[in-house]
Amino acid sequence: MQVLQVQLEVGPDPAEVGRARRWARSRLAGSGIQDDEPLAETLVLLISELVTNAVVHTGCPAVLRMLFAAEGGVRVEVADASDRPPRPRHAEGEDTNGRGLELVDGLADRWGWQREGAGKSIWCEVDRAPVTPSGGQGAVSPGRVRC
Repeated sequence: MQVLQVQLEVGPDPAEVGRARRWARSRLAGSGIQDDEPLAETLVLLISELVTNAVVHTGCPAVLRMLFAAEGGVRVEVADASDRPPRPRHAEGEDTNGRGLELVDGLADRWGWQREGAGKSIWCEVDRAPVTPSGGQGAVSPGRVRC
């Protein structure tokens, strides 16, 4: 299996999340995943959530990595210097935060975390469904979405 990996260093500033999204969109397009594909939107949302969590909850710089498999799947990793494991929370009603890992769980095909050096890496994977000739359209699915 061939894998292409790209990475971006992200500073400990919430404004860096927007820069990470723009960077990710350009890398996705360079890998053949077009901006208007549902897969691209899913991946950008996942990246936004993981980078936000790293920057806001640790106050440390982070490294965003995207790994593109030859089969079309994409793995996103965000590594930071904090050794605290991610702690999923459940948002209530009008809460403005606490939904990030719920979104990751709902949008990604797989996700988890692992120790990395003195810190950790949180990762998620989205499989790219094969193009199917349904009605001549050839749809691409972003993976499972739980409602």
